[in-house]
Amino acid sequence: MLVGLGNPGPKYERTRHNVGFRVAEEAARRLGADLDQTKFGALCGVAKKDRIALVLPQTYMNVSGESVGAAARFWKVDPASIVVAHDEIDLEFDRIQVKVGGGVAGHNGLKSLQQHLGTTDFVRVRIGVGRPPAGWEGADWVLAKFTPAEEHTLRDVIGEGAQAAIDALVEGPAAAMNRWNKKKSTVDSRQSTGKTE
Repeated sequence: MLVGLGNPGPKYERTRHNVGFRVAEEAARRLGADLDQTKFGALCGVAKKDRIALVLPQTYMNVSGESVGAAARFWKVDPASIVVAHDEIDLEFDRIQVKVGGGVAGHNGLKSLQQHLGTTDFVRVRIGVGRPPAGWEGADWVLAKFTPAEEHTLRDVIGEGAQAAIDALVEGPAAAMNRWNKKKSTVDSRQSTGKTE
């Protein structure tokens, strides 16, 4: 099951906190799944070929676990088989990282998932939105919209995040981590050492 985290409604549509929705929507498009069902307080769809359920909770972020828990019970999906796409302030903007388990680091959506799934042993596709600039509170930062320049870059980031999520679901998190967590750091290390391969 793929979960995209965000807040419902046009007010939050292009905010940093909603990048998880956008990644899940792109993954649904690539998988040929229509997000045309409304149940569990969420927009849902199923990619029949790959047998992947997609869930975008339409509750607010801090209670999104209610929808995810209900969907997981309905489809009998183990938490370890759930991939969650979400914004991450501890990664610089445009970085993607696939991770299994770990803490929730103050992310209210992840905290709610932990409460309703009883574990943090789900897979995360973390989409970097960068740390708040000086003078910004974290909550204000994630609820602010991306800049036009960021939106331009974001088209590629959302596509990469969607593919990372699909890879984690289809090939497993280890393969997805190997492919996506090294992608930009490999380029960075080449630039810093001057080495080529």
